[in-house]
Amino acid sequence: MATKVWTADEVIKQVAEYMNQEHIEEVKKAYQFAAVAHADQTRQSGEPYITHPTQVAGILADLHMDPATVSAGFLHDIVEDTGVELSDVKELFGDDVCLIVDGVTKLSKIKYKSSQERLAENHRKLLLAMCKDIRVMIVKLADRLHNMRTLKSLRPDKQRRIAKETLEIYAPIADRLGIGTVKWELEDISLRYLNPQQYYRIVHLMNSRRDQREDYIQKAIKQVKGAIADLDLKVDIYGRPKHIYSVYRKMVDQHKQFSQIYDLLAIRVIVESIKDCYAVLGAIHSEWKPMPGRFKDYIAMPKDNMYQSLHTTVIGPEGKPLEVQIRTEEMHQVAEFGIAAHWAYKEGIKDGVQGSNDNNKLNWFKEIIELQEDTDDAADFMDGVKGELFGDRVYAFTPKGDVFELPKGAGPLDMAYIIHTEVGNHTTGARVNGKIVPLDFEVSNGDIVDIITSPNSAGPSRDWLQMVHTRRARNKIKQFFRQEDRVQNIETGREILTHHLQNAGFSPKAVLTDEKLDKVAQNMHYQHGEDLLAAVGFGDLQPTGVINRITEDIRAQKKKERQDQAEREVLEKHQTISEKTETKQQRHAKQSSSSGVIIEGVDNMLVRLSHCCTPVPGDDIVGYITKGRGVSVHRVDCPNIKKAEENGERLIEVSWDDPGTNRTNYPANLSFSGYNRSGLLTDVLNAVNNVTKDVSSINGQVDHNKMATVSVSVGIRNLEQLERLINTIKNIPDVYVIERTFR
Repeated sequence: MATKVWTADEVIKQVAEYMNQEHIEEVKKAYQFAAVAHADQTRQSGEPYITHPTQVAGILADLHMDPATVSAGFLHDIVEDTGVELSDVKELFGDDVCLIVDGVTKLSKIKYKSSQERLAENHRKLLLAMCKDIRVMIVKLADRLHNMRTLKSLRPDKQRRIAKETLEIYAPIADRLGIGTVKWELEDISLRYLNPQQYYRIVHLMNSRRDQREDYIQKAIKQVKGAIADLDLKVDIYGRPKHIYSVYRKMVDQHKQFSQIYDLLAIRVIVESIKDCYAVLGAIHSEWKPMPGRFKDYIAMPKDNMYQSLHTTVIGPEGKPLEVQIRTEEMHQVAEFGIAAHWAYKEGIKDGVQGSNDNNKLNWFKEIIELQEDTDDAADFMDGVKGELFGDRVYAFTPKGDVFELPKGAGPLDMAYIIHTEVGNHTTGARVNGKIVPLDFEVSNGDIVDIITSPNSAGPSRDWLQMVHTRRARNKIKQFFRQEDRVQNIETGREILTHHLQNAGFSPKAVLTDEKLDKVAQNMHYQHGEDLLAAVGFGDLQPTGVINRITEDIRAQKKKERQDQAEREVLEKHQTISEKTETKQQRHAKQSSSSGVIIEGVDNMLVRLSHCCTPVPGDDIVGYITKGRGVSVHRVDCPNIKKAEENGERLIEVSWDDPGTNRTNYPANLSFSGYNRSGLLTDVLNAVNNVTKDVSSINGQVDHNKMATVSVSVGIRNLEQLERLINTIKNIPDVYVIERTFR
């Protein structure tokens, strides 16, 4: 998928290529509605907000998605970020668009103790909505793809958090949906922000010999055409670019150097039929010797995301390894666009989409629903999704030839519970490839697993909890014992919460009321308070999360009281409050002579600039009242300030003095990474000296990949001068990343 900046007219022009006039009007209506709703909003980059939903709709139109999906692309943020209600979307655009928009909308109005808890709940809602309609996830992937493309406008810590989330959640989902074009781009961009040194090193290495590789590929294509000339087939042959993240993963997972990655050199052959695929394979193996263990037949055994292709690596021209992929045009569409290719708009089909049976093409939807049924904790649910659905897989067979997909490391008990809960509960043994094996035996790819059951079985053993690998099997076993011990678990749960509340200084009698328990239970996806207590007593639910929610209103009140008290103490201690008639120059003379910072409304307080974030004039700043050390001034994006806010500690408003009244140099810390070529450090020092002569320290180190990381501490008059220095260093050849640092 080409990276393209879409306008609304271009999106309409794109959908006009495959939609009828009625559906085109639906899409236009969605854009016009979104443009009005987002009219006064801007993104952090400063662009009008409507540019974002327009890009999302453009990506969906490029996939030839149906009218409801493209319309939802325009409208996907409208409920979360404007005053529009979901009922309005339903009334104006219908049930399908409403369902998709609701599935994509975050749970922004619900308060959680931590950002991790909120993210887990958002992801759970999204995945479960996807199970109802796969278009929810296709819109979300388009949304995430554009957000990743514009990630540079965010703070570095946010960039890393979003990139990590993308790599752990969204890229694997794109892979499981088979949407390769989205998966590859998400992975490459994520790596750029999470490990810029390795990203730019691989880019540098790939670019350094690009001409040689392209010449080699052209030579290989010419020889392949010669090898298959006698077959008289209609073929399309071209070089296949290797994606940066896949190179990085192979270097890490297989402990290889860049030069040892064989499939950097690859070609793809597109033919008309499956028969032609195998004919081309035979011709290529006749021309070049195949490398042992490097042939994969995904046509006979498709991947679980519907991917089909023949892969072979041969000793190609000049004795170099060459990977060849052979597939039909239909297989290629599925490889590039996955489930989106199956859900793409087809003229004449009701509502412009194919039948809902396409949801059955991916069995892992069922697994997501089962994971939801098996656990009520959002974080636990997401751990299960990441560990079991997005991890490595093995394929095992029953004696009747049925195929079951298992996470790597799973055993016979895991397979028994995947077949059916009752099969798992009544398992007494297992045979693998005809031999009796222990129940904790690890199943391998291609094993034939025969589950032995007995109707007289007393049920699972508690020891099985240590034997099973999958969360589904573990939760089914827990469920069996949970029902047996419910009364005891409720009492134990109440005792645990009582103990934690007492330790935290709360009155259990006042907090653990039936009304509060029922309310918290419903927020945490339990039906009643007793179900919540039973989950705590059994160990399914950590008491900390329950305590946080059930005491939320009490803690909010205490926080307000602490803030009020802190304010009174400050005013009592320093007493002199600036009168409205006091001039700004008088306040400067009293407060900003040394630090260059004004504390609004308070005089004679000790002020110091924080060493952890080194603010300079022009930065957005805030004051933090310390015990016995006056006010510490921080940048508003300082991690320590965020912790202070979370802990309810006292912050006060501060501002910079007029820049003309203070000529002091302020310390600033920078860090940059780049390729350790000859003269790099000299170029950096010259650049620094051209902007400021005040350099207090410079330190650097070089890793085994020849990537240099250098830290510089300089004296700067203001933010403008600092930004000039950053841009100067950024323009030095082979400097890849530069940022201000926190200590």
